[in-house]
Formats: sequence, structure tokens, C-alpha cells
Amino acid sequence: MSSLRITEIFLSLQGESRTVGIPTVFVRLTGCPLRCGYCDTEYAFKGGHWMTIPEILREVEALGVRHVTVTGGEPLAQSACPELIGVLCDAGYSVSVETSGAVDVSGVDPRAIKVMDLKTPGSGEMDKNRLENLQHLRTQDQIKLVICDRADYEWARARLRDLSLDGRCEVLFSPSHGRQDARVLADWVLQDRLPVRFQIQLHKYLWGDEPGR
Repeated sequence: MSSLRITEIFLSLQGESRTVGIPTVFVRLTGCPLRCGYCDTEYAFKGGHWMTIPEILREVEALGVRHVTVTGGEPLAQSACPELIGVLCDAGYSVSVETSGAVDVSGVDPRAIKVMDLKTPGSGEMDKNRLENLQHLRTQDQIKLVICDRADYEWARARLRDLSLDGRCEVLFSPSHGRQDARVLADWVLQDRLPVRFQIQLHKYLWGDEPGR
């Protein structure tokens, strides 16, 4: 089987998305082609160590829970990532993959849940959005927009409407931690009656920016 470059494998509570709060094994792959201004995993851009897929599976099994999130960096930047996702699904895990939306998602195993970013202007990487990925999302998947300020909110609200995002799958609006006040964003969502799920990053409130949590 193939090998992948891994930054860390660890057990934590899922901090975002539909399964927030559930004990989850995170498999963090190394490397990312983007440099978002709010990135909190810059330590995963370089380094890491090579592991075969059976080695990864053994580490996941040893942590003893049934939810697994494959993340990064940008996990799909490594060509063997879809193979890893498929093996995890075959092993009976509930699998999600966190992706920037800048890489083709069509090869992701349909049993896995895709949590795909749509980059806002405040990210500094809006031009990397691969909008053709939207056609590969199913109702089980999720689109996440990280909001940095009011301009980001207005942009995200327009995309929600123009691209009919909520008709494709669940849409998440998340405040950029330390940049956008969460309560203010919550008020905006309520005022406009947006068909989205407001979320905060649970792990940030529990453990801050501590790696591996």
C-alpha cells in the first residue's frame, strides 16, 4: 500500500462541523498549497514523517474510537489520501475529510463526509476556490465559510444565494477566531434568517492553539 507524510495522529473532541463534541481521531497530513491569513496549523506545512497506510491504520485503531477526521494542511494535496480514506471506510470508521476546496474532491470515497471550505476574501486565498468541486458535494457533506469581518459576511451571504449553497448540503458559518467576534456574527445570521449552521471552534475554547488538541 501507499505511504503518506503525516504530521500527527491524535485523539481529541471534534471541534467543528456536524459531529462537534464527539471523540475523534485526527490524522493530520503534512503540506498545503494555500497560505490563509487565519491558518492555525502552519506547523503542518513542512516536516512530518512517512507512514504506510497499514501503519496509520494501526495508530488509529490503538486510539479506540470510531470517528476519524483526515485533515491537514490540505490532505488531498497528497495523491494517496483518497486511498487512505477508502481504507478507513473499509475498516468501518465514520470518516470525514477537511479540505480547503482548492483541490479536486471528486476522488474522495462517497462513504466519507467532505467538509469543504469556500475561501472568503479575508482568507487571502479566495482566488483558489475550485467552484467545480460544488458539483461533487452530496447532502451528507458540508461547506464551511470562515468569516473574518463584515465584508466577508456580505460576500458569504451573496455566495450562499448566488450558488444556492444550502440546496447542495449543510452550510457552516464560522467566525475567524480572534478576528471576528462570534456573538456579532451570530446576530448577523439571525437578523438575516440565513439557512446556515453557526459554529465556533470548540477546541479553541478548551485548549487554545495547543497542537495535537
